[in-house]
Parts: sequence; structure tokens; C-alpha cells
Amino acid sequence: MAERGSSLAFSTNHLDLAADVVDLWKTWLDLPTDKCANFFQTLSDDERERAERFHFPKDRGRFVVGRGFLRALLARYVDVPPGEVCFRYGRCGKPELAVAEQLGIQFNVSHSHGLAVYALTRQRAVGIDVECIRHIPDMELLAERFFAVPEVTALRSVAREKLAEAFFNCWTRKEATVKACGDGLTLPLDSFTVSLAPGEPARLLSAGPTSLGASRWQLEGLTLAPG
Repeated sequence: MAERGSSLAFSTNHLDLAADVVDLWKTWLDLPTDKCANFFQTLSDDERERAERFHFPKDRGRFVVGRGFLRALLARYVDVPPGEVCFRYGRCGKPELAVAEQLGIQFNVSHSHGLAVYALTRQRAVGIDVECIRHIPDMELLAERFFAVPEVTALRSVAREKLAEAFFNCWTRKEATVKACGDGLTLPLDSFTVSLAPGEPARLLSAGPTSLGASRWQLEGLTLAPG
């Protein structure tokens, strides 16, 4: 898995994407107003309208940077200006390039607490999810509601000081899998199981009664910033 650092100034050089590689990019979303304005100019009309619907300037700026960064990034893979990158949306709302059949480039995006991550592949589905590891109320009750029984059992065996890490290991691995499938909430989170213990490799353990097919997928755990 290739990790490439991010910056606001993008080269216009073409980026190649091999069939057996996942390109991973990341960026912080809180940028000065003038930098946000540069990204805003590359957005489509519907994206600008969506940005204007955010009540708080901080949330608006993060949306603009996140979407503008995605456009600038994809532009280097498909050789068009950022403002001419065209998207369409799958049946559950997953964005994809409008010319995906021609180029075969798949991508997925996630963001949390000001950090955005982008995964790109060729000729294969990909999903990515990022969360800030933190204490949240009723964490164990949430696990009982959304996780599979084996995962709840595994979570209860984790030391208290590692509980939040284990919970978000499980949550992000499940969300990334669902996003890769493109099924959204039509694929229940408790219908498949993943590893979650801190230090344990990320794995899709079973697909349960779903058509997910555990042997068809590979999970990777990533630490992209402290916490």
C-alpha cells in the first residue's frame, strides 16, 4: 500500500495507478480562508450549493477543502482540470467517476476531526474509514446494538484502557467494508465479523449469511495520525 503525503500545491504531472496497488492520500481540512477559496472555485454548482448550506464556517470550509482536494487529486489520474472532474452516484450514494467504465479508477473518502483520507484503486472496489479514537458514552451499548455477537464477546475481553481503541478498530473496519461493497446501510453491520483486538491484524473473519464473500476482501489497519 502506497502512502503519499499531501499538500495544497499539486503538481499537474500525471499519476499512474497499477492494478495491484492502493494509493492512499491524506490531508488536514482546516486551511486559511484564501486556500479554501481556491478550492471553492473548482467545485461544481451542486457542490457549491451544498457548501453554502453548512451553518458553521468551519464545517463549510472543511467540506470545500475535502471536496476540492479530491478533485485536485483525481485530476492527476484522469488528466483533466479539477473543475472538469465529473461524478455520479451509486444506488446507495457512493460517489464514483462518471467515466469509471473507461478509466477503471475507484476511490473512497472518509474524514474525522479535521483529517480526510482518500483511497484509490484500479479495477477493484475500495472502502476507507477513519475515526478519532476517543471515549463516547454508552460505547458498550452501541456495540451490542450494531456489532455481531462474536465481536461483542471479543470487545468484553479487552482491557478497559484499550476499550476505545478496540471499539473504533471494529467500527472503522466494518464501515470500510460496507463502503467498499457500496451497499450502504442495506448491509447490516452485525451480518459479518472483523477482528478488533488492539495489535491484532485487521481481518474480515466471516461474511455470515451475506453475499460479502470473506475470501474476496482484504482489510488493512492504518494509523494516519496520533489517535
